[in-house]
Parts: sequence; C-alpha cells; structure tokens
Amino acid sequence: MRLDKFLKVARLAKRRSEAHEALEHGRILKNGVALKPAYAVKPGDVLEIRYATRCVTIRVREVPLRVTPAVRAADLYEQLDVRLE
Repeated sequence: MRLDKFLKVARLAKRRSEAHEALEHGRILKNGVALKPAYAVKPGDVLEIRYATRCVTIRVREVPLRVTPAVRAADLYEQLDVRLE
C-alpha cells in the first residue's frame, strides 16, 4: 500500500491529499530520510511524522490488503514516541 494511503487509513492524516502534501514537503521520515508518497509501506517500518507542534514516531504493525470498515486504525501501528516541538 502507498504511504499516503496508509496514513489516511491509519488516521494519521485527515485526508490523503494532506498526507501527500506532508510527504512532498519532507515531513515524514524513515531512518532520517524523507519518503515519497508512493513508498510501499511494510510491517516493521519505523516512521517519524512531523506535525506542526509535535513529532510522532510509530512502528507499522500491519498493512491491510484493502480498506474495509472492519479495519481498525489503532491495530495498524504502535506509537513509540511523542515529542513537542
């Protein structure tokens, strides 16, 4: 699944276009490297997401094959760290 779509499905971004814009501006990192919207998310990826006032680090637990109402956003990732900026 594309990273911009994963962020929307996991409710880490309100809209896919918002996630796409954050990725284009380099606000989502993996190992210190900015990611592109088409990056294929894999379980185990550790991502650093920079919002306006905080920085959240997550580990991807699961990537759904398709989006259905049964997909629970809380099960898709675990929050590792939150820092205020």
